[in-house]
Parts: sequence; C-alpha cells; structure tokens
Amino acid sequence: EVDFWIIPIIQGFVQIEELVVNYSESSDDDKSSPETPPQESSCVDDIHPTFLVALISRRSRHRAGMRYKRRGVDKNGNVANYVETEQLIHVHNHTLSYIQARGSVPVFWSQVGYRYNPRPRLDKSENETVSCFRAHFEEQLKNYKKQVIINLVDQTGREKIIGDAYLKQVLLYNNPNLTYVSFDFHEHW
Repeated sequence: EVDFWIIPIIQGFVQIEELVVNYSESSDDDKSSPETPPQESSCVDDIHPTFLVALISRRSRHRAGMRYKRRGVDKNGNVANYVETEQLIHVHNHTLSYIQARGSVPVFWSQVGYRYNPRPRLDKSENETVSCFRAHFEEQLKNYKKQVIINLVDQTGREKIIGDAYLKQVLLYNNPNLTYVSFDFHEHW
C-alpha cells in the first residue's frame, strides 16, 4: 500500500544515444583497394547501420564515501565506493551488454590523515579478512557467474602492501570463476 509513495532512484548516471555509422564518409585511406570487389549489402540497415547505445552507472548505497576516508571491505563483504557500469548496445534486433564493476580492494585497509595520498595500512590480519573477502566475491559471482579482477594498485610503491594482501586473498579463495590480472599503470606510463 505504500508503493505509491516510494520513488525508485539510483545514485549514478544514465545516457542513451542513437549512433549512425556512415561508411561513405571514410577517408580515401580507409577505403578498400581497387583490387577488392565491392561488398553486397545483405540488409538495408547495413548501408548506414543505427546503433542504440546506453551507458548506466549505479553506485552502491553500501560504504559510499569520500576518497581516502572510505576504503576496503566491511564485515558483510561490501567494498567502499562500489560502482557498476553497464554498456548496452542494440543493433539489428540484438542487444549486447557489458558490465564493469569497480570498488575498493576487498581487504580491511585504510588511509589515515588529511594530507594528499596518505600511506595505506592494513587494519586486520589475513585470517580476519578471509570471510569478508569470500562474502564479497560470492555476491559478485552470484550476480555475474564469472569475473576478471583487474588489480590497478601500484605493485612497487606505497600501495604494494594492499596489492599483496589482495593477491593473497585471491589465492586463498582459489575460485575457478575468478581470473586475476595485475596491471600497474606506473609500468606503462
């Protein structure tokens, strides 16, 4: 009876755009060589296909907070500043979806102080973290079945302690539906 008074909202972003790919406006370099026979279009839409693209980002209500003030995981497996972004593409009566989830490293850690980029520290032991880490990824795998973890933590600097704790938890969890990749921006800068 109170549903009338409840307004569903998200903290996030939504944008939907219609895009048209016009192949005839490509440069001479992009066109095929004279030896390549012209391709026959199998569908009228293939001449100027129309794509409907939607981008939806949803921020979790659990553990939202300011950067450097809200970090890590809580006792229920919720990570700080968790955001799920879904990209939808609709073309020729087919809809494709790609979801990217991001959030704080799911171990107990924090950054104390008010200066820019305070040094991170671990707040609980490896054993105290296992059940919360497990709870986080069990929820992720329930929703998405398989996940690729891309660890963006600096692997050699002051964040190394967090990256090492993350990898250790992944190894302890040992789930075949998780793929772990470490990508250090500092090496590719």
